[in-house]
Amino acid sequence: MNNWITEDTNLLPDFIIGGAMKCGTTTLHAILNKHPKIFIPNEEVHFFDMDNILQHSDFNFYHNDTWTTQSMEKDPKLVWEWYQKKFKGNESLIKGEDSTTYLASRCAAERISMQKKEIKLLFLLRQPSERAYSNYSHLLRSGRATNSFEDTIRYNPFQVINRSLYKEQLESFYKNIPKERIKVILFEDLVKTPESTMKEVSTFLGVDYNEFPAGAFKTHSNKGRVPRNEKLHIKKNLVLRNFGNLHYSNTLPFIGPPIKKSTPLIARIINKIHSNINPNVPITHKINQETKKMLDDYFFKEMQGLDELIGKDVLSKWFPDKTIANNL
Repeated sequence: MNNWITEDTNLLPDFIIGGAMKCGTTTLHAILNKHPKIFIPNEEVHFFDMDNILQHSDFNFYHNDTWTTQSMEKDPKLVWEWYQKKFKGNESLIKGEDSTTYLASRCAAERISMQKKEIKLLFLLRQPSERAYSNYSHLLRSGRATNSFEDTIRYNPFQVINRSLYKEQLESFYKNIPKERIKVILFEDLVKTPESTMKEVSTFLGVDYNEFPAGAFKTHSNKGRVPRNEKLHIKKNLVLRNFGNLHYSNTLPFIGPPIKKSTPLIARIINKIHSNINPNVPITHKINQETKKMLDDYFFKEMQGLDELIGKDVLSKWFPDKTIANNL
């Protein structure tokens, strides 16, 4: 018996917003949640890849020489009840979930395809260099970046590059799930033409576009913010990194010894003082243009074949100069 397959399809989502991170998934989530026939849990779920250490290193805690982790195999009943509880009471609605790591998780594609329900997938893509930089800003703000963007690329490129490698990641989903159940949306289209984009999404999900309330498409959630002083924030992250990230310890069905679920007092004091002297502010600066040029060169090579895979003219939008040069 495969523990990743459930018989209770009523408490599975009808659709999943599967990523990519920093591509407008929170905005799409917020818009869809305004539709009267749709229900989506408030927080990202990360169920189908919860045990993927490469995507969720902070879902595991090491304390007293013992690991507390995620494991479907050790207690499938506990894990499935945790997941399906998120949809209970909304069985009559079109249910969705939002997990931005799924696109980069091959195991998520396989596990979603196993279900006895034809779950639909929505993936948002963004110019990959811009997405990587936005990803870095998120990591910096949340305490996980301890180098500048350029040094992160030098010393730990996986941290910001991996989730921009859309082509190889989408191939895993197209291999496991019929193409008609997958819809790819461009972040740039969602921002510039939200009405026409949401008409396409409504048709794909089988909901009435006209039932969205007035003003629903003006939503822009999770706007980017960064610390006012990047170097000072990096120093704070370095000081606090040994305390780990306890954010998920209150929400996930951990297998193993109990976890101390409160952040140590000294870390709370440092964070409080730091937030007063170095608050988060709206992003005003852009990616260094030399860095962007280097990343564009890399991603343009990695993205060859993406247009044919998803049936959209994407590369000419993201890399207009390179596309023109290639056609000369």
